[in-house]
Amino acid sequence: MISRREVTLFTGQWADLPFETVAEMAGEWGYDGLEIAASGDHLDLQRADEDPEYLQSRLDILDRHGLVVRAISHHLGGQAVCDDPIDFRHRAILRPAVWGDGEAEGVRMRAADDMKRAARVARRLGVDVVTGFTGSKIWPYVAMFPPVPDAVIEAGFEDFAARWNPIIDVFEDQGVRFALEVHPSEIAYDYWTTRRTLDAIGNRPGFGLNWDPSHLVWQGLDPVTFIIDFADRIYHVDCKDTRVRPPNGRSGLLGSHLPWGDPRRRWDFVSTGRGDIHWEDAFRALEQIGYTGPISVEWEDAGMDRRHGAKEALEFVRSLLWQLPDARFDAAFDQSHPD
Repeated sequence: MISRREVTLFTGQWADLPFETVAEMAGEWGYDGLEIAASGDHLDLQRADEDPEYLQSRLDILDRHGLVVRAISHHLGGQAVCDDPIDFRHRAILRPAVWGDGEAEGVRMRAADDMKRAARVARRLGVDVVTGFTGSKIWPYVAMFPPVPDAVIEAGFEDFAARWNPIIDVFEDQGVRFALEVHPSEIAYDYWTTRRTLDAIGNRPGFGLNWDPSHLVWQGLDPVTFIIDFADRIYHVDCKDTRVRPPNGRSGLLGSHLPWGDPRRRWDFVSTGRGDIHWEDAFRALEQIGYTGPISVEWEDAGMDRRHGAKEALEFVRSLLWQLPDARFDAAFDQSHPD
């Protein structure tokens, strides 16, 4: 069982840097490990699936810097499995072999195959969780105007189930679980769409959730309630803090097509511990549901230098984790004090 005291760093925000560089930084900052994104040169899933030496090279880099891997991320590939339309945005985030000639259904099929590959690579790395996105055929209809018939929405969930059930077959065969990050543009982006998504896939054990509170808070949802209500589906935890700015009569929750960090936005990402997420309550809830996996820091602060605060984020998370009861200590105490 993975120690709940492990804190990892998600590498997706650092994918423009060599994997060795990110591992070196994370090791120097004191992180226990990495949640490795299948982006840049951090993890090429096709090479990892076909070349044992390449796969070993990833493990060697981790070992050189005193790190472990507890999860891999394939957010970018997962996005293309269900999205409609498939367009220039996907070409910018997908590897050339997945994009191919850009024909939409071919892209979706190759993205699905790449998600299956992620399960195989995870197993070879000794990892049992892949985090990521699903995409959504019906996200363009989120405003529900012009009016959208119920049948269209239902068909969107059916499309998701048809595309993801074969993927989850491979995950379950490999003994790996997929953890969806509930997020705008995904089939599950809030509380009720998460319920409907799990129902659509038959509540299969191979499909669960990556709890990241940042996109819940700005929608006005309670991340702690989310933990309690989906206790059996929290397969991984990402920490990213969100600040919701005070109402000024101008800024809406949807962001107004403004860039990250623009003060005209209603919300943005900030350094861990300085936003509006009640982290202590969240960690208490994770303790309550028995979550024992890693806490992965997804470092993102558009208003500051990228490296500023990453070490402090680790220290903040650890300061809360160390205040939780230690099951190992409690068990030893109970044995030495049988009364």
